Amino acid sequence: MDKKNILTYQGLKKLEDELQELKVVKRKEVAQKIKEAREQGDLSENAEYDAAKDEQRDIEARIEDIEKILKNAEVVVEEEVELDKISVGCTVRILDCEFNEELEYKIVGSTEANSLKGKISNESPVGRALIGAKVGDTVKVETQVGDLEYKVLEIQRSM
Repeated sequence: MDKKNILTYQGLKKLEDELQELKVVKRKEVAQKIKEAREQGDLSENAEYDAAKDEQRDIEARIEDIEKILKNAEVVVEEEVELDKISVGCTVRILDCEFNEELEYKIVGSTEANSLKGKISNESPVGRALIGAKVGDTVKVETQVGDLEYKVLEIQRSM
């Protein structure tokens, strides 16, 4: 049984758009590159041909990855997310108790996680600790650098 890939609607749309781009645009572009490289003659020492074949392999692998993710996708409807406790699809404002610093994260499935954009996975240590917590709760997260504590300040719908 394959693992369910939890996605927000936004994450689903992004993957579908990428898949469409790869299948419709990128496949044609790389096929053209291969055709042009073949026309140069000897393929044994043709760097353009080798590069185009590598690119084609990468595109096909990514298409396969996306199709596998989408096949097992479970979409969270963010408008229906309950705001009484933290779950995938909501945005949380928390207080880092050690540094007295407020942080804001969107809780997403592992496929969409991007800490640089404030999106943390429900499977990450912080995400796992936050799931199910309510406003006012303090959660403890065990990390390699020691235990961290966060207090839940606000739970809101993601926009």
